[in-house]
This record gives sequence, C-alpha cells and structure tokens, in this order.
Amino acid sequence: MYFERLSQEKGIEIKYFPLRLGADTAALAKDFNAVCAFVNDEIDQRTADTLVEGGVTLIALRCAGYNNVDLQAVWGRLHVVRVPAYSPHAVAEHAIALLLSLNRKIHKAYARTREGNFTLSGLEGFDLYRKTAGIIGTGQIGKISAEILRGFGMEVLVSDPFPQTDWAISKGIRYVTTAELFSLSDVFSLHCPLTKENYHLINKDALGMMKKGTLIVNTGRGALIDARALIEALKNGKLGGAALDVYEEEDAYFFEDHSNTVIQDDVLARLLTFPNVLITGHQAFLTAEALSAIAETTIKNVLDYFERDELPNEICYRCTEKSCRRKETGRCF
Repeated sequence: MYFERLSQEKGIEIKYFPLRLGADTAALAKDFNAVCAFVNDEIDQRTADTLVEGGVTLIALRCAGYNNVDLQAVWGRLHVVRVPAYSPHAVAEHAIALLLSLNRKIHKAYARTREGNFTLSGLEGFDLYRKTAGIIGTGQIGKISAEILRGFGMEVLVSDPFPQTDWAISKGIRYVTTAELFSLSDVFSLHCPLTKENYHLINKDALGMMKKGTLIVNTGRGALIDARALIEALKNGKLGGAALDVYEEEDAYFFEDHSNTVIQDDVLARLLTFPNVLITGHQAFLTAEALSAIAETTIKNVLDYFERDELPNEICYRCTEKSCRRKETGRCF
C-alpha cells in the first residue's frame, strides 16, 4: 500500500514478485533498472552475477541492516542503498513491550484466559522500578529504549564503542563496559548492529557473567546471540527468560506461514518450547509510521540515483576504509 501510492505519485513502475530475492530468483529481475530487497533476501555472489547480467544497476534495501548483502561481491558492479532510519520509536517501543510481556507473563495469561483459565499460578513477575537495565548500542533506537526505561524509575547502564556522554549525563544514564553491563543488569536489550566484532556477543561466557534470573530482549539481529548457548542457560535456570524478535536462522521461517508444517530447525523448535521465551517474527518495525518512512526513503533513494545521479544512503564494503571514494565524490565507485 505504501509503495504503491508513492510509486504512482513519482511515476515509478514496480513489479511485485511473491518470492525472496536470491540466486535462484534473481533472473526475474532481468531488464529492470533496480531491485528492492528486504532483510530475508540473500544477495550473494551468484545473485549479484545474475542481477548484473540482467541489467540491474541498483539494489534498494528497504531496511537499515545489510548483513544479508555480500558487499564485496557487489562492489564496483551494483550500487546498494538502504534506509538508515525510519521510526526508531517503533523498534524501541516493541522492545519494551516484549520486556513487559515476558516479565509479567502476559503471553501465558492471554493463552490461559482464552481457554477460560483464570488462575494466577506461574504468572509472577517483578517490579522494574529501581532495577537495573542494560542497553547495548546507543544509536537512535538504543537511546529511546534507555529513556523509556528511565521513565520506569530504573537505573540504566549503556555500552557502546562510541559513547555519547553528554546525552547520557543529561538523562541520568551511565556508560559502562560490556562486562559490567552483563554482571549488573537485571534486564538488558540489544540495539547494536551485527558486525564481525559482536557476532555471538551473547555467548556462553557472557551468559556466565549475568545475574541469575536476568531477562534478555533482542530486536537487533539474530546472530548477536548464540542460540545454543541461550538454550543451555535457559535449561539450567541461569536466565529468567528471553524475548526475541529476531533469530539467527530466521530466513528459513520468518515472514511465512509454517503452521501446518513441522519446524525442521531444531534450535528454533527448542526455543519455542520454553514457557519463558517469547518470540515474535521480526515485527518490531511494523508500525504505520515506520512503513511510510521506509517507502518514502526507498523511493527517494531510487530517484536520487536515476534522476540526480546521487547516492546519499549508499553502502559498500570499503566505506570505513580510506580507499572509499564516497568522502570526496559522494559515490563509492
């Protein structure tokens, strides 16, 4: 709906395919100028080769993250643009909703009352007031989440390689090391991008530092958490629970209906059995405001390139290196 309205207004023709973009489907884009991809599409070497052969010159990601794109494979051949920000409030509010639901067992209570069971056993939570919350990553989403939790009367600790000290001081929030955050937090939420450095940031060692009963929320990227280590911590009672909007191998299941099939992913299937695990299907961004902003920025990215030869939201694997030409020319190649 959002793309349809804007594309008509801007004179852009869009062809919709009910398939994920990947090596086996990229040929469908032959003779198109651009493709629009999402987080569950796979843009690897084979996909890139097929897109280039078909005449595609632009990949317009309708999302902020781009860990599903082999940037080295596309560099110099395809420009890649993204939506760096849409509605940080949408994701932050969903993270807090997950935390509240997990803590107060709202998902369990809802299922019970639907069956006429109004007992209270097993539904006990704890006050967030005066507890300690940890936030990893203080970009826009992380900062909003931290401020919401401060509003609950919590002590908020944050960790980020690029601290925003003035903001933290003004909000009564304190930067600490990641190790300190793990050991001191009663609840914590992940709001950092997926990089080589923080792949499986939450692993056996990190989980071992945490308080017994800690609650974890992840609306960032699934691979920030080692799911097998998470399962072990849930089994032995170290963790109080986990609320996940993302999962490392979500591409095989999220955004599709698998209610009539057997889930073959043993790790995901095991997570779904825990009463203290709450999983949503990568829906944190799903608000009217966010969807509108995503469509607007994506359409603008396309028009900037084809009408103005500009790429303000371009990404490439050299963007953090001195060899990237973007700093001087506004383009990666």
